[in-house]
Amino acid sequence: MSIRLVALTSLVAATALASGCVVEPVHQRRPVVVERPVVQREYVEMVAPRPPPPIIVEQVAPRPGFIWARSYWRWDGRNYVAERGHWEPVRQGYHYSHPHWEQRGDGWHWRAGVWVSG
Repeated sequence: MSIRLVALTSLVAATALASGCVVEPVHQRRPVVVERPVVQREYVEMVAPRPPPPIIVEQVAPRPGFIWARSYWRWDGRNYVAERGHWEPVRQGYHYSHPHWEQRGDGWHWRAGVWVSG
């Protein structure tokens, strides 16, 4: 064998032996925290030019720990569309103001259902 081949073989063997001796430290997994920016919701005033149809009356059995948010009429820009009611979990110290329309000088203003303290 030539000296170059012996040197190359020795180098490969030494590298192979040394690579088995490498100890990598154990890293503890850290929880990944993704911070989302606070999204501020833009409130859009909905005004309809004519009164809504009669209130939708639904018969629902009481459900402990929940309140029924009544059905309402949603204005789609041309007509009123019926929206079905839904259950809202009760919030201690608050009362629920149901969605409704209020008449003012420039038309009918939409008021979304919200929880009010007190």
